[in-house]
Amino acid sequence: MALNVRMVGKHKVVAPDEYDKVLTPEDKEMDVRVSVAVSSAIKKAVVCKAPIAKYDKRKKKAYIVNSNGDKEYVS
Repeated sequence: MALNVRMVGKHKVVAPDEYDKVLTPEDKEMDVRVSVAVSSAIKKAVVCKAPIAKYDKRKKKAYIVNSNGDKEYVS
């Protein structure tokens, strides 16, 4: 059975259902830490009323959400 792993540039990207087969316990811990750090940074930006960069998967474009809720697509 082949693993669902794809290359993005020089980095391997593993499907979530394959984490246990590929990632070490240290890799899994790092994934959790990164997720918490990103979540914390976004919450801080909201509190500080700073713009937040996001990505629209449907339109495949990046955009910025300003503190007043306006979306501004980046060209």
